[in-house]
Parts: sequence; structure tokens; C-alpha cells
Amino acid sequence: MRREIFRPRVLLLIGTIVCVHVGAFSAAAQEPSPSQQGLITTFAPIVEKVAPSVVTVFTTQTVSRGQTAFPFGDDTLRQFFGGQLPQRQGKQTLQGLGSGVIVSPDGYILTANHVVSGAEEIMVGLGIDLRKYKARKIGTDPGTDVALLKIDEKNLPAITFADSEKARAGDIVLAIGNPFGLRQTVTMGIISAVGRGGIGIVDYENFIQTDAAINMGNSGGALVDAAGRLLGINTAIFSRSGGNQGVGFAIPANLARDVMQSLREKGRVVRGYIGASVQTLTPELAEAMKLKGQPTGALVGEVTPKSPSVKAGLRTGDVITAVNGKKVSDARELRLMIGSMAPGTKVQVEVNREGQSKILNVDLAEMPAGVAEQGAEAAPEEAAQPEKATVFGGVAVADISDDVRTALNLPKDIQGAVIAEIDADSSAAKAGLREGDVIQEVNKQPVKKAKDLVAISKRLKPNEKILIRVWSQGRSGYVALEPK
Repeated sequence: MRREIFRPRVLLLIGTIVCVHVGAFSAAAQEPSPSQQGLITTFAPIVEKVAPSVVTVFTTQTVSRGQTAFPFGDDTLRQFFGGQLPQRQGKQTLQGLGSGVIVSPDGYILTANHVVSGAEEIMVGLGIDLRKYKARKIGTDPGTDVALLKIDEKNLPAITFADSEKARAGDIVLAIGNPFGLRQTVTMGIISAVGRGGIGIVDYENFIQTDAAINMGNSGGALVDAAGRLLGINTAIFSRSGGNQGVGFAIPANLARDVMQSLREKGRVVRGYIGASVQTLTPELAEAMKLKGQPTGALVGEVTPKSPSVKAGLRTGDVITAVNGKKVSDARELRLMIGSMAPGTKVQVEVNREGQSKILNVDLAEMPAGVAEQGAEAAPEEAAQPEKATVFGGVAVADISDDVRTALNLPKDIQGAVIAEIDADSSAAKAGLREGDVIQEVNKQPVKKAKDLVAISKRLKPNEKILIRVWSQGRSGYVALEPK
């Protein structure tokens, strides 16, 4: 079955009848139940302390029919619309429902960026009685899925932050939010894992994973520890149905707080920038690069011209193993390290270059706007049919003609052999190569035209991994290919 990622926000179409019954909540405080042999039998005092800090976020936006307004598939929508998708012509008004957390007495509120993205109006409801206030966006950060709102109110019950770096798998946590419009609902679970990344939700992933139930409407709500301190902002779930299946993700409180402070002070997040495209060094890549004893790191696939990396002497093929003495296990860790530093910071970067360790001094610049966005996927035009040559047993390559360059939106400085056809069962396809990719190097030998690649492929040694540098989806990276 297919595994899906959902960001648990509820969206309702105005004009469609949706009935949500909310039962009465008792405001009477409950005395903690006595514990037996140290066993905790109630979290009521913690919930009573924290729940007032969790708010409901209402959003309104107008979209045209045919525009993608719902971040869910048709099957998920049918849960809310009784099996019939709403049919409307022209403009449609959508209402969104999510959660937020009060982080200062003077009205600053943290939530998930996707809860308020595109909203024309934002209202915040406080408490069980939903006293509503108009909110304004102070700033948003799609890279971490964090947004900061502000309402004009004072003496609000601000939550206390925990040090999320101390969170451990197995710790008890509570998730508080507004699933399906059920205000201030509490669920309990444990932290399943910390430092989760590679999920593909946002650019800077360092999630706390939990099995505490998180459902539609919980986005932006609080994940708190057993002392009632904020550990994270709930943001997404893995689900086949759109409902909770025990795998939820929260943005760590430390990361959310850093983003919040930058948004509050500058209205945007300013990040350090090294100017290099990196990927995680896999065992297959390490073997193909003959890097014995180097099992982890961030492999540099491309360096940006005139960037801090170029000035420091970083090269493609270098493996970044540490920053300021702190080990770098993968590309995600490097991205988080550099992104958390201020522009102008001087850092020492340790690299493995063809088996030799080197120290490079890098002066970080400010990350340009939109630099983390991936290029749009494109396919070659059928009209462009250059002469093809077969390499690697199942890969047909061709020269980059003007038509192909236009169709693939290739920068003028990109040279190589473009993959025109590929056998889906070939080792190249299984390694991740696909039509439209441009092969730039093979075993560190440059490829400028298809004939170069053909010549190199004839000289390859049998039973030896092939290291390929390839331009794909707007950036260069490495692929380790099993011999044919």
C-alpha cells in the first residue's frame, strides 16, 4: 500500500454542511489521582496548566475552481464530504482549521506555516469558549514549516519552552491541539525517535517522532513533556488514510524558538550559506570513490560560482566530515548546522579529498532567497531526436542539442551526455538515473558529449563500481552504479 505524508490541518468548503458536535468540557480542576509505587495515574494537572496556552487558528482564503487547494487526495476528502466532492464554479471560499501555541504574554503565537499559508484572514480562538481575535502574520518560514502570528492582547498564558536537545526516544509526551475541530484535545504517547529527516516535507528536517495521536487540525499544536514544557510544534503524520496511524512529527522547540526570534526581529529567517550542493555519502558511493574507512559524511556534488565554498577551495567530490570539530553524518546534518549559523560566521570545515583529510576555512554568506527550492522536473521534447548511443547496458545517451537544452531548461554551462532512454530493469535505473539526466563525469573523467561517455564506458573495468556525476532536477550529484 502507498504511504502518504499528511499535514494535519482541516479545510472546510463554505456552503457544504459539515456537522461537528462538541461536547461540554468540565472546567473543574481534578485532584491528581494517588500513584501506586511511583506509577503516574493522571496528567490532569499538567493538562490544566498547558491547555490554556494552546489556541485554535481559523483561516479563510479564496481560490479558483481547479486550483489545488486541498493538500489531500480524493479518498481523504470523501471522509469530510460524505463521499461526494463539492462541485463549484468560479471562485470558492475555503476555511482552514489548525492549532497554535501562545509563546509570550503579549500575544505572539507559534503555529505551522502550512496552516496559514495563503490565508487572506486569520483568526485565533482562545480557550474553550473561543474568544476570537484577529491575527496578523509576523513572518513565515516554509523551510521549517514555522509561522509566527500576533494578536493584540496582554497577560496571556504563555507556554514554557523545554530544551528539545535533551529529548530522548521513550520519553512520555502529550499532544494538545484541535483535531477535527474538537477544541483542546489531549493525547498521550512516547517519543518514538529524535532527529528524523529525509522525509521530504521541508528543507530543514530534524523532527521529533511520536506515537501520540495527531489528526487533522492538530497542525501547529503543542507537543509537551511530562512537566508541561513545549518540546515541539506538531506538523505532519505518515498515513495511508489521512488519519492517525501512530507516526507523527513535531518541529523541535529549539528550532522553532530560533526561527521565532528571527521572524520577530527581522520578519524573515536569515541563514548561513556555504554555496555547495551536497548529498549523503552512502556505502555504495564510498566504495565507488575508493574512500575506505569513510562510512559517513556529506558529499559535495556541486559548488556555486563565487560562493564561500569556491573561495575556501571546496571541490566537487569532497566529502565534508566535520564542521567546527562536530561530526557530520549526512547531508541533512550539514544543512542544519550551516543553516543555524549567522552570515559572516567563520567556520572550519574538515573534508576527505580522495582519502586525504583537509581543513578549509569558510566565511559563511547569507543564503539567497529561494536557493533551497528544487528546479521543476522536465522531460525532453519528442521533437528533439538526436543520435543515440547505448552505454552501461540499458542507457541510451545523446548529445545536448539546443532543443534538448531548452526542453530540459539546462543552464548554458552544463555539458555532458543526456539520457534519452533507459531500461527500467537496468542497474542504472535501479541506481536512480532517469531520462533527462545529464551525465557529466564517469569515475571523475569529464564527459562533454555522448561519444566521450561511450569511449569511457569501453575502458571500464569489470566488477568495479562506477562513480557517475549527474545533473538532475536542477543540481549535480553522484550515483554509484553496479557494473553491468
